Amino acid sequence: MDAEILKFDPPAGVAQDLELGLRRLLAPNPSPMTFRGTNTYLLGTKEIAVIDPGPDLDDHLDAILASITGDQRISHILVTHAHVDHSPLSRKLAKATGAPVLAFGDVLAGRSPVMADLAAHGLAGGGEGVDAEFVPDQIVREGEIISADGWEVEAIHTPGHFGNHLAFAWGDACFTGDLVMGWASSLVSPPDGDLTDFMTSCRRLNQRKWRVFHAGHGAPIEAPNDRLDWLIAHREGREREILETLGKTGAARAYDLACQIYTETPTALMGAATRNVFAHLVDLTGRGIVRPQQTLESEAIFELT
Repeated sequence: MDAEILKFDPPAGVAQDLELGLRRLLAPNPSPMTFRGTNTYLLGTKEIAVIDPGPDLDDHLDAILASITGDQRISHILVTHAHVDHSPLSRKLAKATGAPVLAFGDVLAGRSPVMADLAAHGLAGGGEGVDAEFVPDQIVREGEIISADGWEVEAIHTPGHFGNHLAFAWGDACFTGDLVMGWASSLVSPPDGDLTDFMTSCRRLNQRKWRVFHAGHGAPIEAPNDRLDWLIAHREGREREILETLGKTGAARAYDLACQIYTETPTALMGAATRNVFAHLVDLTGRGIVRPQQTLESEAIFELT
């Protein structure tokens, strides 16, 4: 990992000022999938929106509550998506503060028909873990404005990493959850992740000029449109690798392709790499560029059309 990326190492449980009206609180859940841990954001100076309360850890709950001082109160709990490192603590935080939990919907909300079909035929989620019990108090729709004393955000439905994923635009800044991160490219793992949706969401965000992205993990992204350009190009490059490899092998499973493409990836992360390749194969199938020899499933053998 790049040395500059590794410089991001704030202490967990300490609210740090990022800019006027915004603080970040790092959850103590570092891992290969979460980097240093989940970023919980505290937006506002009086009425506070907690963006992504994080994993169900009592120490993190205590740290969030301890960061609310004087005449401040938590008025809103905003959740970008229902992975276990982002949403579970919302329930305890809502109980402790009385603030409502706002999100696009439960774990199935926003799931595309092709991913719903894969799930119906037995494909389970992989990688980061789904908060299966997550149900918001209030449903937030595309373009909805959420506001309180001193702040206002616009909800942008950004499926791809997860079907119910929301980004929250705060002026020319945006809270991007796990759709756009600076420390790594986002995991797209069917049936929760959908690469077709992911590319659409990245291109939609890239139609606006942004000052900064505050992601679910890692440091602020200071050149957000450049990062979106990179993410799109990265995925397009991966697509070319998959098609070139299929052209050589004639037909292959997602795992076989991943082994040939991700040659420097540690064994422990090959499952995630295989999911990423499968996500591409599903997208390419939808576009008529490849096809499974039989049923569209994770173990299918794919070939060029």
